[in-house]
Amino acid sequence: MTIDTVSTAAAYGGTQGVYTHASTATGTPMTFSVYVPPHEEGARLPVVWYLSGLTCTHANVTDKGDYRRACAELGLIFVAPDTSPRGEGVADDPAYDFGQGAGFYVDATQAPWTSHFGMRSYVTEELPALIGEHFPADMTRQSIMGHSMGGHGALTIGLTFADRFRAVSAFAPIVAPSQVPWGEKALGGYLGTDRAAWRAHDAVALIEDGARVPALLVDQGDADQFLTEQLKPRLLADACAAAGIDLTLRMQPGYDHSYYFIATFMADHLRWHAERLG
Repeated sequence: MTIDTVSTAAAYGGTQGVYTHASTATGTPMTFSVYVPPHEEGARLPVVWYLSGLTCTHANVTDKGDYRRACAELGLIFVAPDTSPRGEGVADDPAYDFGQGAGFYVDATQAPWTSHFGMRSYVTEELPALIGEHFPADMTRQSIMGHSMGGHGALTIGLTFADRFRAVSAFAPIVAPSQVPWGEKALGGYLGTDRAAWRAHDAVALIEDGARVPALLVDQGDADQFLTEQLKPRLLADACAAAGIDLTLRMQPGYDHSYYFIATFMADHLRWHAERLG
């Protein structure tokens, strides 16, 4: 599998790169960014996956996430994929919360989305294979985090592939998409009207159905404009309490849904991941 380099730049002794490739999972070109910290020749480094939120590309966290200094200090590779397929011939919707920029990290089963919207397969199968082939990654040491829609992706993928990801965390995640407008629209549109099929893509439902991880870290701003209607972190807290999952839910006073919030607590999350990645 080949990749093309869009750009590279030195940062904190490592390399920040942006790359493209022809994806078989989406049938489109896909762009992703990778930060590789300074390391000894021949070393294999743990990998942290970051999944972005609605309307974002790889560039939002790459430009505004403030992760490179911590990754350089901790020896972590940081991978940020796009949030959906894009381009001419790819189905779209005029709303910001569906279609291009809003893949919700599922493999669509409904027309016209099935042709390209294979984001679950992309981030769990195709892109990991590329990272393992082209970067000094130790694929036995992986963790995953995300923001908002990407927090939903990180939680659901982390719970589903608990044997792969040693740590799972999120910033302001959509914890129960089956119970909020963003999720009902996306899961209904991509997966159809059978709500039973949604449960595999709903963190609270997955936990209710028996999925387990040792611990979760979630940061949520209490001034987030989406807190009450779309995010509902208390649902995750209740599910984790019932299941015996060690959830650290930190309600951060005065913080909203923006990258100022994410950047503020990014290093905390990376240290938490590094402790579990070894």
